[in-house]
Amino acid sequence: MEESAISTSVSKMEEEISFSKISLRPLEVSDLEDFMVWASDDLVTRFCSWDSYTSREVGLNYIKEIVIPHPWFRAICLENRPIGAISVIPGSGNDNCRGELGYVLASKYWGKGIATQAVKLVVSSIFKEWPHLVRLEALVDVENPGSQRVLEKMGFQKEGVLRKYLIQKGKIRDMVIYSFLSTDPNLVD
Repeated sequence: MEESAISTSVSKMEEEISFSKISLRPLEVSDLEDFMVWASDDLVTRFCSWDSYTSREVGLNYIKEIVIPHPWFRAICLENRPIGAISVIPGSGNDNCRGELGYVLASKYWGKGIATQAVKLVVSSIFKEWPHLVRLEALVDVENPGSQRVLEKMGFQKEGVLRKYLIQKGKIRDMVIYSFLSTDPNLVD
C-alpha cells in the first residue's frame, strides 16, 4: 500500500475513533475551567447572543443559574472532558411542538466533525425524551457557514433567510432558519 493511502486510512480510523469518544452529559460546576476555554474565546462567541466571559465568577454564576436548571443543556465531551455545549430550548403553549437547538464548540475542535456528531446525538434522542416535540429548529447567522454545514450534514432543511431578524451585539443580523422534523408516524396528523 502506498504511503498516502496508509495515511488516509489512518486518518479515517482516527476520525472514527474520535467519534466514539464524543458524548453528551450535563455540564457541572466542576467543569468551570473547561467551560471558560470556549466561553472566553472571541472566535467562539462571535455568533453567540452573549459576549465572551471575562471572569470565572460570571462563568460560575452562568453555570449555576442558567445551565443547571435548564431543561436540556449538555456538555459536548471528548473523552468525558467538556469542549463545548449543546442545548434545546423547548417551546411553550402553542409552540410546545418545537424546540430550538443551539451549540458552541471550542475553536481548536472546529472542522473535525465533532459538532455534527453532537447534533446527531441530540437528534437521535430528543424526540424520544420529549415525545410532544415534532420539530427541532436552529437559527444561524448568515455569515456562519460552518454552522450551516453542520446542520445540512445532519439532514436539517434550510427553510429560508430571516432578513434583519434580530439585533446581536449591536448589529441587526440576517439569520438562516433550519428545521428537522420527527419521523415518528404517531406524531404526524
